[in-house]
Amino acid sequence: MSAPFRLRVDGIDLFIRLTPKCSVDRLEGVEVSADGRSRLKARVRAVPENGAANATLERLAAKALGVPASAVSVIAGGTARLKTVRVAGDPAVLAQRIGALSR
Repeated sequence: MSAPFRLRVDGIDLFIRLTPKCSVDRLEGVEVSADGRSRLKARVRAVPENGAANATLERLAAKALGVPASAVSVIAGGTARLKTVRVAGDPAVLAQRIGALSR
């Protein structure tokens, strides 16, 4: 199984499958899609209008990884369920924190 992220010099790119309009805001571990790629599952209460779900996802990821909200941004998949989220910070520390989330 591949990791749900890619290391970068200045942080990581996190691969997420987002489900909006849920009853809670939470990260739910890792799923493997049919193509063999791993993604972190996320659910948010926000609706997918005017960037509300993406903004909630950014805040949720920042809190879970212990980084400021300004260090997290959706860089791909803005209007899709499958997203790439860039997280600035120490890549080794972030990878360790993601590992703890995905258990």
